[in-house]
Amino acid sequence: MNNSRRDVLTAASAAFTTSLFTGNVKGANDRVAVGFIGLGAMGSGNLNYSMKVPGLVPAALCDVYQPHLERAEAAARRGGFQAKAVKDFREILADRSIDAVCISTPDHWHAYMTVEACKAGKDVYVEKPACVYVEEGQKMVQAARKYNRIVQGGTMQRSGGYFKKAAELVKDGAAGEVTFCHAYQSGLARKAGWGNPPDGTPPNDLDWNMWLGPAPEVPFNPNRWGVKTTTFPTFRYFWHYAGGAMTDWGVHLIDPLHQCFDEVMPSAIDAMGAKLYVVDNTETPDTMLATFLYPAFLASYENRTCNPMPMFGMNQGAGTMIHGTAATIFVNRSGCRLIPNNRSKGVTVWEDNPEMQQMNVPHWRNWLECIRTRQKPISEIETCVRSSAVCILANVAMRSKLRLDWDESNWTVAQAAARPMLKANYRAPWKLEV
Repeated sequence: MNNSRRDVLTAASAAFTTSLFTGNVKGANDRVAVGFIGLGAMGSGNLNYSMKVPGLVPAALCDVYQPHLERAEAAARRGGFQAKAVKDFREILADRSIDAVCISTPDHWHAYMTVEACKAGKDVYVEKPACVYVEEGQKMVQAARKYNRIVQGGTMQRSGGYFKKAAELVKDGAAGEVTFCHAYQSGLARKAGWGNPPDGTPPNDLDWNMWLGPAPEVPFNPNRWGVKTTTFPTFRYFWHYAGGAMTDWGVHLIDPLHQCFDEVMPSAIDAMGAKLYVVDNTETPDTMLATFLYPAFLASYENRTCNPMPMFGMNQGAGTMIHGTAATIFVNRSGCRLIPNNRSKGVTVWEDNPEMQQMNVPHWRNWLECIRTRQKPISEIETCVRSSAVCILANVAMRSKLRLDWDESNWTVAQAAARPMLKANYRAPWKLEV
């Protein structure tokens, strides 16, 4: 690690240890009351994971879509909890009996709710990507520091055994000297994609205006909302609410590199992509290639939706590879492999290990422990913001057709023409103020 990067990390660590201890530490037997905001696919999952962690109590539930709220109430009852249900997240933030919140809303709400929760004295678990705009992420970190909050990002792979093993191997030098890394996701989508439904009237049990929140006012469209019974919500494929595959899967694929190398940010980012196959009404690309120049290595990310071939025989169409002078390390949610360049040494495989496969419950357990100790969680908000920002910058590079040079000291890019794309323009009356 060079001196400038070491200085940045040391300063960040010092800022954390001096600013996050509040003195209001819960004992090991104290129950932590959590309010869940957003109870769609990810929110429902988080609610169920939390109920497996002793000491965490789902005390309140919030969603702007009534069926989601009712489903969550039923899940909490099955878990032995009677949680109050509300439709306005501000009721949860104003409730002093609530210690912490889990934010699993669409991405465009993450930053605002996190900042407001910190201001209200709540610790936070916020789903990834941390934000939609780079500036939002900076303010999330500022809010966590200013209000002394424990904020855990939803990059739960950091708590998984396979990803910890990959980081251990890299740090122990098992790969040798690394100059290139590669992350990919692959699949075979339907040519029709998600279809082309017309704009229309929102369901009677959905508050569409509140769902939009700080995003521009637009007519209801089923794909913009994207709640379906058999798929993940498609809001993630519209620029006002998310960043497509790059910030959905891409964060999970880039974050392991940050975990392995303790890199702060790449110095340069470039990307190309387009909708080359799918013909639906979504906006983000179905095919994309991005490159990131870190101080010690070059990394690439690819997304392809017209070919499902995985790599290295792993059984998932996504993974992260670290190529070194001694070996390649491959990691994804199915396992970790150490593949020596000298094949006579044989491949070392970590797979089919139930304990190493666990990610979500250990991630929630880590957050609870850090709420009590006021120590840094494994996906502390700055790490999640940085991994999210790298992916957001790839989208900005692609959309602006510019190679971007990252300015760490000013948390921006050198290319003035791209800077407006780093800032959110919230719809009134919403304001992102730390």
